[in-house]
Amino acid sequence: MSRPRTAIRKETLGMWLGVIGVALFAITLPMTRLATGTQAAPQLSPWFVTLGRAALAGLLSTVFLLATRSPRPAPHQWKPLGMAVLGNVIGYPLLLAYALRVVSASHAAVVTALLPLVTAAVAAWVLHQRARLGFWLCAIAGSVLVVLFSLLRASQQGHGFGFEWADLLLVGAVVAASFGYIYGAQVTPSLGAERVICWVCVMALPVTLPATLALWPQEAIAVTAWAGFVYVGVFSMWIGFFAWYRGLALGGALRVSQTQLLQPFLSILASIPLLGEPLDVVTLGFAAAVVCTVVLGKRLSQPQPSLAATPRAAARAERS
Repeated sequence: MSRPRTAIRKETLGMWLGVIGVALFAITLPMTRLATGTQAAPQLSPWFVTLGRAALAGLLSTVFLLATRSPRPAPHQWKPLGMAVLGNVIGYPLLLAYALRVVSASHAAVVTALLPLVTAAVAAWVLHQRARLGFWLCAIAGSVLVVLFSLLRASQQGHGFGFEWADLLLVGAVVAASFGYIYGAQVTPSLGAERVICWVCVMALPVTLPATLALWPQEAIAVTAWAGFVYVGVFSMWIGFFAWYRGLALGGALRVSQTQLLQPFLSILASIPLLGEPLDVVTLGFAAAVVCTVVLGKRLSQPQPSLAATPRAAARAERS
């Protein structure tokens, strides 16, 4: 029996919204580098970009929550939201901003391609989900590829056979984002997808808004840097989540989440016109290899059915 056309249209719309969300997130890397500049030609400080983008998204979120008359989160929801603030509002963008002053956006795209796999590993730990041995082998393989890529890049740039300190920042950014995603996902079913990112940004507003004003640059800043800042505040921190969460809801999380595999390649391609970075075959090759480990790893990361089999289990996970 064929499915109704409305269901097919709904899934198709969800898939396209997922692609839009991933595309918006992918451009975050080159736009962040535009905003911060490089060590040789610095623009906005990483702290200003991190706190300012969250403040901008927080103001937009306040308008949205008031316009939709959204209820306040329940007491047990504040802890997961607070963890999402630390991971997605502070940790990820700050570490990414500092790293992108040193390495190219294409380089960062290869390291951050591990994000879906690390998120699954964090879910296994935080939510006590059990994954098969194959998943952990894929996680190790993906990590080894990133290490080899980082060592190769350092050697090519004359830094010897060692890590760039920026690579450690990128790994930290991936871990921070993964924790933020998992804790935000705990309250998404009960709070609502779009409202999660809005409440996360609003919770941080008492800190991010005064800090943004205090850190406001006194020197002249390039127009392109301001454009990058506005992009990461409006699209990376806010609108991108609307498209992404809505796409997951309409098209199904399992199907739509596969569009994340496009993100490193979209980041690399966007860096060519925005930053003038060359199309590097080695970078593309490593990105493709990492994505392959993510594809295989996600297939082997099925959670234990008992974890979310009942509403009680979901409620316990949310309160933890």
